[in-house]
Amino acid sequence: MLTKKQFELLLFINERLKETGVSPSFDEMKEALNLKSKSGIHRLITALEERGFIKRLAHRARALDVIKLPDSMSASLAAPSRATTPPPAANDDRSVSVPVMGRIAAGTPIEALQEEVNQISIPMEMMRSGEHYALEVHGDSMIDAGIFDGDTAIIQSGSTAENGEIIVALVEGHEATLKRLRRKGEMIALEAANPSYETRIFRSDQIRVQGRLVGLIRKY
Repeated sequence: MLTKKQFELLLFINERLKETGVSPSFDEMKEALNLKSKSGIHRLITALEERGFIKRLAHRARALDVIKLPDSMSASLAAPSRATTPPPAANDDRSVSVPVMGRIAAGTPIEALQEEVNQISIPMEMMRSGEHYALEVHGDSMIDAGIFDGDTAIIQSGSTAENGEIIVALVEGHEATLKRLRRKGEMIALEAANPSYETRIFRSDQIRVQGRLVGLIRKY
């Protein structure tokens, strides 16, 4: 299953090939998907290639070829059109797939977010605007907020958050943790929801917000 952005890029490439016979440039793809950098497009193309949806043609500039389309797209692509919604997950027209980007610590910070390791289907009602990803929760520092070891956290990507929101924080560029954000002047506090853990205080330039928690999935 594809993420929303993977789906949109595959559709855009397919339509451009139908219209002109030439695949779009990285700049055109970046603009069409409203991404800030070409590196994001490169990651999407790599993911689509690994999943067998497209292939790069050797020794040709801007040479991409669409190999296959998801089953859910076959009918809608009979005539070219620009889709704005992701393909539904298998057997559920109210779910969408998001990438699982490794594990996040709800405790002592662990290594920074990894590359996509899996995908998970989540209800559409859990989605907000923009991109989303999922993280497997490791640790118990957020148990009083209802977040337990082994839960899957659904994160809305973004670099800003309101005071009091639970966020994915990148600490000093190399550690990622799930904590409640508290701003205190020029300082940022990463607050646990477990009295066994201390609140950690950082300068604002030591913390980067990577997204905010919008939902949880728990297996029993």
